Amino acid sequence: MLKSVARAVGAGIRLSAAATSSRTLPLSCPTLRSPSSATIRPFTRSLWMMSSSGASSGYRPKLFSSKVLKPSLSCGCGGLHTEGDKAFGDFLSDEIKEERKLQKNKTLPKMSGGWQLEMNGTEAKLSRDIGGEKVTVTFNVNNSIPPNFEEEAEQDQQKPEGDEPEIVSTPNFVVEVVKPSAKHSLVFDCHFPEDEMGHGEGEEESDIFAIREVSFQPEGDTDWKETSYTLNTDSLDWALYDHLMDFLADRGVDNTFADELMELSTAAEHQEYIKFLEDLQGFVKCS
Repeated sequence: MLKSVARAVGAGIRLSAAATSSRTLPLSCPTLRSPSSATIRPFTRSLWMMSSSGASSGYRPKLFSSKVLKPSLSCGCGGLHTEGDKAFGDFLSDEIKEERKLQKNKTLPKMSGGWQLEMNGTEAKLSRDIGGEKVTVTFNVNNSIPPNFEEEAEQDQQKPEGDEPEIVSTPNFVVEVVKPSAKHSLVFDCHFPEDEMGHGEGEEESDIFAIREVSFQPEGDTDWKETSYTLNTDSLDWALYDHLMDFLADRGVDNTFADELMELSTAAEHQEYIKFLEDLQGFVKCS
C-alpha cells in the first residue's frame, strides 16, 4: 500500500516529464539525481574552474587574445597554426591533467546481478538471461549530464572551495524483455525524474526511476516503430503501473540496478569526456 501511495505521489513528476522525447532507442535525455552510491565529481567542468576567480564568479576564461595572430605552418601538416592554437593546446593539457585527477574510476564499475556489459562508443548495453527470458538495457551517455541551474543563479556569490555541486550522469534507458515464444519484445522507456521524491525514516523507499512509455516492438530493432501502439504512463491506472514496475523488479531492474546504472554511466561519461579533450588537443596541435 505504501509503495502505491509513493508512486501515486510521483504522478506529478511524470506528468511534468517531456511527452515529446525521441523515439530512437536508446533515449538519452538527462534528468537530475545525486545518488549516494554513484561515482561523482565536481559538477562544474574544470574548464570553468581554471581561472583565479573560480567557477562561482561567473568568469569564463578567455582562450584567445583579441589581437590578430600570425599563422605558422612550420609543422609541415599543411594546416593553419596560430599563437591562439598554441595557447588553446596548452590550456587543454592543463584541463586533461585536472580531469584525470578527478577521475575516480580508471575502469568501468561492474553491475551486480549477472549483467553483462558491452560498450560501443557512448552507447552501453547491459544484458542478462533469467528464467529463459532475455533482458536487455541500453542507454547513451551523450547529453546525460543535467544543466546546473543553481550555479547560474548563484554565480555572483562566492562558494567555499570544494563546495561545488557534483556531476552525476542520469541517462534515459530502455529495457527490452524477450520471451522465447513471443513474437514481439516488451519495451519500457524509462527515465530518472527531475524532482525525486524524498522519504524519511520509517517510510518505504520510493522509486528512483520511472516508466515513461511501454510498447511491443519487433525483437532487436533499434528504432521505435510509430505504427506500434505505445502506452503512455502519464494517465495510466496506478494499479497497472505498479504491476509494470514489479514486472521490471522481478527481472532485476529495481532501485539497486538504477543506482548502479548511474554509477556506471557517470564513469563512462567521464571517460568519454577526457577522451574528447585528448582528441581535441591532438586536433588543435595537429599531433
